[in-house]
Amino acid sequence: MKVPYLDLNHQNLPIKNELINAARSVIDSSWYILGSKVEQFEKEYAEFSKVKYCKGVANGLDAIILALKSLNIGPGDEVIVPSNTYIATWLAVSSLGAQPIPVEPRIGTYNINPDLIEAKINTRTKAIIPVHLYGQCCEMEAIMNIANRFNLAVIEDNAQSQGAMYKQEVTGSFGKINATSFYPGKNIGALGDGGALTSNDEALMHQVGVLRNYGSERKYFNEVQGVNSRLDEIQAAFLSVKLPLVNRWNMERVALAKRYQDKLRGVGDLILPTVAQYATHVYHIYMIRTARRDNLQEYLRMHEIGTLIHYPVPPHMQKAYQSLNFKAGDFPIAEIIAKTCLSLPLYPGLKEAEVDFVCDTIKKFFS
Repeated sequence: MKVPYLDLNHQNLPIKNELINAARSVIDSSWYILGSKVEQFEKEYAEFSKVKYCKGVANGLDAIILALKSLNIGPGDEVIVPSNTYIATWLAVSSLGAQPIPVEPRIGTYNINPDLIEAKINTRTKAIIPVHLYGQCCEMEAIMNIANRFNLAVIEDNAQSQGAMYKQEVTGSFGKINATSFYPGKNIGALGDGGALTSNDEALMHQVGVLRNYGSERKYFNEVQGVNSRLDEIQAAFLSVKLPLVNRWNMERVALAKRYQDKLRGVGDLILPTVAQYATHVYHIYMIRTARRDNLQEYLRMHEIGTLIHYPVPPHMQKAYQSLNFKAGDFPIAEIIAKTCLSLPLYPGLKEAEVDFVCDTIKKFFS
């Protein structure tokens, strides 16, 4: 049996006709940039996220950059970020001349540890970016309490956790302004790149709308120095087809993750995902940990089972950030996660028999 790490055909082929019709409607309209399809999806995604406003942008990285830019964060400012996130979170901060200030995660949930945030706050701190990593919502009550005490903005990065919740409140609704990605493999993925911001702050979102469009609200008149970062009409049309299916797909992800949990519990030295109290997990990624990660990955590859490592090098150890002078051992939790983590196949359409085959192969490895 061959089990790829990810197969998007299971999601896209059953709705192929709807996607084709969506594309046809955009072509027939002859309107391809910031038209009715983007407006429609923005309304739908705002409703999904339980906020008043949404603005579509070109990708998830741009979404974080525009969130920071709308808050006037720039040179000399500091932004608290997780030490173990995907590097895009850090890149957004440093691209504006601000400095990312890493905070370690809880080793159990892999999300930023609220207990460690306050020690990193000083007069230069302007915002906290909690990343809802792998699909699990961060401990948002504690994070929001800290932010409120120190008058800091919260910018959620929920690119991996659309639909996850903390105390029945959905990701993308907690922060002052929040960023997400619709990269094809996300829980709601476009057929290309895309991203969005969500907020209840009308003025901020108006500013984002101007910033994403060359700093212009009226064609050829530019109020500020903006960028070109607009969600394509055709991607918005695709996303409107997919959005009503996301909760069902998330439930399927949760069921598959439970099957992994049940079958892999107690196997070898495996450390399985845990979920924080009051949080939910939508399993964008099902990640296990083992000291024998590299050998296990190769063994699974030999048995035609695809895996990925999210992520093999933490941001502070990347060459891109050598100017910050971090060294091995500065963020030991992020480093141990990077050395031991392995993501197993999990996506809507994955069959139970395929999960069982993956689990049986892992058991054979450890036996």
